[in-house]
Amino acid sequence: MRDYQLPGRSPVYSTHGMAATSMPAATLTALDVLKAGGNALDAAVAAVAVQCVIEPQSTGIGGDCFCLYAPAGTGKVYALNGSGRAPAAANIDWYESRQIRAMENTSAHAVTVPGAISAWETLVKAHGRKGLDELLQPAIRFAEEGWPVHPKVSWDWSRSVEKLRKGGSTPFLPNGKAPEVGDMFKQPALAETLRQIAKHGAKAFYEGPVAADIVATLRERGGLQTEEDFANGLHNAEFVEPVTLNWKGYDVYQCPPNGQGLLVLMMLGMLGNKSTAPDGASGLIRAHRHIEAARLAYRDRDAFLADPGAADVPVKKLLSPEYLAAQAALISDTVAMRDLPRAGESLLPPHKDTVYLCVVDKDGNACSFINSLFENFGSGILAHESGVMLQNRGFGFRLERGHPNCIAGGKRPMHTIIPGMVMKNGRAVMPFGVMGGHYQPVGQSWFLTNFLEYGLDIQQSMDLFRVFPYGGKLQVERGVPDDIVRKLAAMGHVPEPTERPHGGGQAIWIDHDRGVLMGGSDPRKDGLALGY
Repeated sequence: MRDYQLPGRSPVYSTHGMAATSMPAATLTALDVLKAGGNALDAAVAAVAVQCVIEPQSTGIGGDCFCLYAPAGTGKVYALNGSGRAPAAANIDWYESRQIRAMENTSAHAVTVPGAISAWETLVKAHGRKGLDELLQPAIRFAEEGWPVHPKVSWDWSRSVEKLRKGGSTPFLPNGKAPEVGDMFKQPALAETLRQIAKHGAKAFYEGPVAADIVATLRERGGLQTEEDFANGLHNAEFVEPVTLNWKGYDVYQCPPNGQGLLVLMMLGMLGNKSTAPDGASGLIRAHRHIEAARLAYRDRDAFLADPGAADVPVKKLLSPEYLAAQAALISDTVAMRDLPRAGESLLPPHKDTVYLCVVDKDGNACSFINSLFENFGSGILAHESGVMLQNRGFGFRLERGHPNCIAGGKRPMHTIIPGMVMKNGRAVMPFGVMGGHYQPVGQSWFLTNFLEYGLDIQQSMDLFRVFPYGGKLQVERGVPDDIVRKLAAMGHVPEPTERPHGGGQAIWIDHDRGVLMGGSDPRKDGLALGY
């Protein structure tokens, strides 16, 4: 139980339905859909469409998405890959001939064909009760009438001014600057695009005037995209077989590669080979073990993770008990690894930073949903006539011939966004996720161990301080106790403060025995969990 004399908030409880998102209006939208007879998936799509309007730095219809959906009574978890593909003309020969050796995050070359709208339509047709014609109405209203800019949105926006200027996104800089907290922001061009999608379906995005506007915008900036690439994107979203690991009696589900959800399972598998840390959730040993497990998992990510349709990704080997036990054995409780062994050494054959929301309905259907532009405002490139801000997911490709994640025409890049789902005895017990680019696997595994291993409640598990080993340094939030930071440095880690907090998460626990839902929402964002 938390100390009620200190700042914080309690978990949210309800019985009939619950939604947790990073924007209050999106949470309320989801509940309205549930009350109007929609299921968890319908509510998630309506809510994320709203976020694409009122949280534009994090997500948009010019981005990608992934979803895990667990229909009650089926024992199944459906995974949908809604990530877009590189244009057909994008291949390593083209880049090498022009001596382009690395992707630029604000370049038209970093824009893959957006997958979100294809995914939304695919999901509601397969598992929803309502259509996009109804589900997009709240988002259309927010785009047309405007909505006040929230504090975290404004904070992020102010750090992207130069990117928006470079991308020609002048409508996102009213009076030449980022909106202030509480300023109304309208997007009439986006409202019309959403209205066309509501009327004609995803085809209105991938064919016709909207696609032509996006392609013309990108080609003016040297992009290789064509209207044929967009037309091919109409049916790009696909259901895929999720990957899973049994951990402490729970079955944890993730979308498979090209997403990095595999890393969550790898870290849990490594940590599961060790006893619970004696110093608890906030202790030095616990934090150090997690950091080391993350270093090992990300090493393998950078070596192997790619589009499985274009490269051999050794998922079974990476999740094998033998491999995970061997990696866990490398972790000492007293000192950081000075040099990591090579990726997959001895047990693998050689191989040549979003919005997250979750919804549970009265029937027990559970939806875990993530939608993203990748970096803040994606590429920063706005297609003005359609009002579509374009992601920069292609920045996740390598321009390294022979690498599994090397760019190629029609290929999906390595993806950071990952929804999570926890099942027990064939029933969903928790949709969950932690957004935040590359941080997400660390955030998910940190949250899960907080909650299911160290006994924090669902909100405390979101609130606890976060650390992230990345780029040879250990990025620490200001909430990490100074004593822990000093001791981690003494163990060989290289701490550095991070300006931005690590991610933001949502989760809903389904207590089947008591018939109660319990939700938590990350204080690092503007949102909340609510139920009825």
